[in-house]
Amino acid sequence: MEPPHAVPPPQGRPNPAPTRRRTRLAPSPTGALHLGNARTFLVNWALARQRDWTILLRVEDLDTPRVKPGAIDDTINTLAWLGLDWDEGPLTQLHDLGPYRDAMCALASRSLVYPCELSRAQIDAAASAPHAGDAEPRFPPELRPSARPASFDDESTNWRLLVEPGAVGFTDAFAGPQSIDPGAGVGDFVVWTKRAQPAYQLAVVVDDARQGVTHVVRGDDLLASAARQLLLYDALGLTPMPEYTHLPLVRGADGRRLAKRHGDTRLSTFRDRGVTPQRLIALLARWSGVADGPDAMDASEFLHAFDIRTMPAQDVTYTQEDERWLLA
Repeated sequence: MEPPHAVPPPQGRPNPAPTRRRTRLAPSPTGALHLGNARTFLVNWALARQRDWTILLRVEDLDTPRVKPGAIDDTINTLAWLGLDWDEGPLTQLHDLGPYRDAMCALASRSLVYPCELSRAQIDAAASAPHAGDAEPRFPPELRPSARPASFDDESTNWRLLVEPGAVGFTDAFAGPQSIDPGAGVGDFVVWTKRAQPAYQLAVVVDDARQGVTHVVRGDDLLASAARQLLLYDALGLTPMPEYTHLPLVRGADGRRLAKRHGDTRLSTFRDRGVTPQRLIALLARWSGVADGPDAMDASEFLHAFDIRTMPAQDVTYTQEDERWLLA
């Protein structure tokens, strides 16, 4: 079968393999950074500095209804306050949607995407019982239209990627060998939204490919997303595919991913209450397998003490004892 069309690179240049390994810090300004985000970014940064990867800062600002004024600057300032630095950026996404439109045109030209105006309630009603009520209901193949357009001609509706059954296999640098079937999990997923913007899955693939990202480090709540993103790499003919490192999460005492329901764990709040970045990093270091660490540690000290091989494979629980220790 003829290979899929690739997304045109900037200025019409070829899309060569990167000459240097590169990662990205990719915060979203839709919410203030909390302790879980901080640990992931700190580990990502330390791995990059240990292994001589270039670090790109990319602020993922496409979720415009939830981006508050000043949030981007606050996000960048918080990372700098923590002691992290980067080699390129900050870049944003919203200022230029052209690369994402190019990707959609390439997918549509091969009839790999189609517009879909079905509501969530309609999809929920058609979803099989094991998936009903999930955050993202499975989109079953019987809801696909009988014909798919050959051009991307309507930006004001959702578009979905055609997902064939079958597992996507890859080896995660931390979580190990993976075999994930997006067709069984989510089915045909949204790649373009009715806000006339790309969905996360498409945007992250297009950006990582055109910005030469070779190593993606993030929380393991996005492990299943890696399979979807690899499908898009293949559909768009993009190479090389990145190496993924999915890290355990920080959870609240109820076992759920750290969020507002667990109290105010924003870095900005701790900073306003007088907690130093060194105190925060000392806690993050303990969570990351740095044994017998001091009660204060800056980013440079974490860099030299951290070893990914001794990082616990289990999720971390943020407790009231942790909070009392931070504020002591």
